[in-house]
Amino acid sequence: MRTSRLILLFVLISLAAHSLFAAPPAVTLTISAAISLKQSVEAIEKEYQRIHPEITFRNNFGASGTLAVEIENGAPVDIFLSAALRPMDELEAKHLLAAGTRRNLLRNQLVLIAPAGSSLAGFPGLTNSQIRFIAIGEPNSVPAGEYALATLQALNLADQLKPKFVYARDVRQVLAYVETGNADAGFVYATDAKSSLRAKVIARVPPGSHPDILYPGAVLVGTHAMQEAKSFNDFLVSRAASDTFDSFGFTALRIQ
Repeated sequence: MRTSRLILLFVLISLAAHSLFAAPPAVTLTISAAISLKQSVEAIEKEYQRIHPEITFRNNFGASGTLAVEIENGAPVDIFLSAALRPMDELEAKHLLAAGTRRNLLRNQLVLIAPAGSSLAGFPGLTNSQIRFIAIGEPNSVPAGEYALATLQALNLADQLKPKFVYARDVRQVLAYVETGNADAGFVYATDAKSSLRAKVIARVPPGSHPDILYPGAVLVGTHAMQEAKSFNDFLVSRAASDTFDSFGFTALRIQ
């Protein structure tokens, strides 16, 4: 009888120890993020997984407006990272953001680009007959396209150049159009231009030509893993994440 009790006690102690030291359950977080964040977010996720190997990520990159509509329509998303305030504002107005999780994370800058061999010298050159196609993101869904249109309106060039516009589904498609020569010029973020060897920056957009380019992030109320989503959302404003964002050309706004 005494031996049986000792065996039972040993089993109970072993089970208790296992529960204390067992690895936390695996969790997959779904991130919907502006396509301009692709490389930086993937790098930050790798950093985070070194600390939290139990977390995996499922990423959905695209135009911020399109991603916001998907979320409104019930897409299962844990965290949303937008390239503009308006898509996040619309989700907040519909009470789809977890309270206290929204933050402005980054700044970016809009630039005019052309193929590497182009002789384009500045914004006035866009009116030249040699510039046949100008790529911009679809303004209704792509923040970079909205900023581009506002810039050309501020420069009193929008009406004259509108027949040359080639609309793209996101800012990376704008970059691809210019890199391949399918567009003679285009408007992208400075971070996108930085990564390209086949396109060059012609000019930086003058300050005040469009609203500030701010990237907000937030946890969604529909997340299936609120604690884990909030933890990663907090990591996005850590010094490690901020340094990574900066290395890709962004300007990080918050450091914990």
